[in-house]
Amino acid sequence: MSRSLTLKKIDGKPGQVYYPLQLKHSPKPVPKSGELLVRLEAAALNHRDHFQRQHLYPYISFENPLLGDGCGVVESAGPDTKSASSLVGKRVLLTPSRGWDSALEGPEGPFTTIGGSVMTDCGAAADYIVVPENEVELAPEYLSAAEAAALPLVGLTGWRALVTKSGNALPGRNILVTGIGGGVALAVLQFAVALGCNTYVTSGSPAKLERAKELGAKGGVSYRDRDWDKQLLKMLPESRPYLDAVVDGAGGDIIARVQRILKHGGVISTYGMTVAPRMDWLMPAVMKNIELRGSTMGSRVEFRDMVAFVREHKIHPVVSRVVKGLDNLKEIEGLYEDIREGRQFGKLVIQISPDEKSGAKL
Repeated sequence: MSRSLTLKKIDGKPGQVYYPLQLKHSPKPVPKSGELLVRLEAAALNHRDHFQRQHLYPYISFENPLLGDGCGVVESAGPDTKSASSLVGKRVLLTPSRGWDSALEGPEGPFTTIGGSVMTDCGAAADYIVVPENEVELAPEYLSAAEAAALPLVGLTGWRALVTKSGNALPGRNILVTGIGGGVALAVLQFAVALGCNTYVTSGSPAKLERAKELGAKGGVSYRDRDWDKQLLKMLPESRPYLDAVVDGAGGDIIARVQRILKHGGVISTYGMTVAPRMDWLMPAVMKNIELRGSTMGSRVEFRDMVAFVREHKIHPVVSRVVKGLDNLKEIEGLYEDIREGRQFGKLVIQISPDEKSGAKL
């Protein structure tokens, strides 16, 4: 048998309902030709998972496993699976989306994120899943299961927002990353530091600002301060006293805040709007030729490039907290509470099975 974590449907309006979690039991899946059977070791949460429970996300499934971030060991392969010899017995990362191969502009067709979706039956919150052989990447060997599970979705989202969309992922460029502490923001920080950028951050928590500096941020400001943009301007180097790009996941008044300190032709790369589902676009930003670029997840090619970069630079995804056991619903609820209250610094992970690499026990 295989267990999976799913949502239980109850009555309620979007934004008011909060679907309970439930554990579902199903027969262990059997891979077909071109498919891999993966025994999941760990899965990680995202803000998306919190939105699904409030019915604030499209295409919600009450049957398919939750969570879009996961890693596991390939246990077997279906007949005539080309990669069987190279993948069976290896730890792999699940690709967190379906329907986007390589186009830089956006998905070539219908696109979805795995986990709790009616558009794909794949989700990481399960003991076993079957996936197409081309929908996994070998996990960097030095990572623990929890770290590996913390990488896919936020790593891909952060990589596209910074490297593909900002146009400023270059040594010496000044990059602002808002809302440090969330998984995507931390991935962007780690990528930018590895690329040699001067990286600055915002947060409402002094402790998170200090931890970001430990990870390589040049400085940080509290978005609770009315003059945080002026504070940030004073931190920028004299030789380059402006921002080249902003990677933002909050929205709100970010354009009004940064248009004064962005260079002419500077870029705001936005991958989310946690403050509100709209942003004001101001005429001063037009006069400075500032570009606003939307960025959502990324392609299969970008995922492969991101994983290779992480491996090359020996980056360790930041894990905030790990709970053990897919059936440990009480502590898993605590992870959702961390997201709701914004307490996390890094990813929130469920250890599904023992980490064979480190010998961790459930």
